[in-house]
Amino acid sequence: MTKTNILVMVICGSLLFTGCSSLSNTSKGMMIGGGSGAAVGAGVGALIAKNGKGAAIGAAVGAAVGTGAGALIGKKMDKKKAELAALEAAKVEMVTDANNLQALKVTFDSGILFKTGSSTLSDNSKTALRDFASKMRDLPDTDFVIQGHTDNTGSRQVNENLSKQRANAVSNYLNSLQIAGSRLSTEGLAYDFPVASNNTEAGRAENRRVEVYIYANQEMIRKAEAGNL
Repeated sequence: MTKTNILVMVICGSLLFTGCSSLSNTSKGMMIGGGSGAAVGAGVGALIAKNGKGAAIGAAVGAAVGTGAGALIGKKMDKKKAELAALEAAKVEMVTDANNLQALKVTFDSGILFKTGSSTLSDNSKTALRDFASKMRDLPDTDFVIQGHTDNTGSRQVNENLSKQRANAVSNYLNSLQIAGSRLSTEGLAYDFPVASNNTEAGRAENRRVEVYIYANQEMIRKAEAGNL
């Protein structure tokens, strides 16, 4: 059992009468912002950086974010998650960022976003991304990491290039929809983060995907710390 798992058990044990599963994301934001994010973040669904690949979502601000600020950001993200849940062909999840704050992960099925071996957005994909962008216009103090993924068909170099091109295609289109380029960053992660087996066509289709992470930027954190969010 890892130290993180032990910490999660301790925290959940202290919440015996409510239970971890019954916590709202605002409450989780309070716990995370209050400094227990290493444990709660793992329980909520913290991300990335396996074997040194990928990147932690969000730039660490250099100081622990307070409990109250964490709660305010958690509330904002909770509300936005509910709004984004209406998106077609997309899965919306709550994760934690590099500051142990609530963040969102939106997974688009690239079988819908792209034809096999292509990084050209279809008309249906553009419609879905326009809907996504419109739902993000009222939350400008957030930044995005857009990650492209592939299945394991073909060489590493081909898949690295293709995954990056897919991420860039989404980023460029969001930018054309008035999402500022300064808010957008991209990564091409090839086939290093499969979510299903690459031994079947169905699994490979799941692995050909684009994920968009939405996290509080420094301006949102500043507003939350000031109680103005």
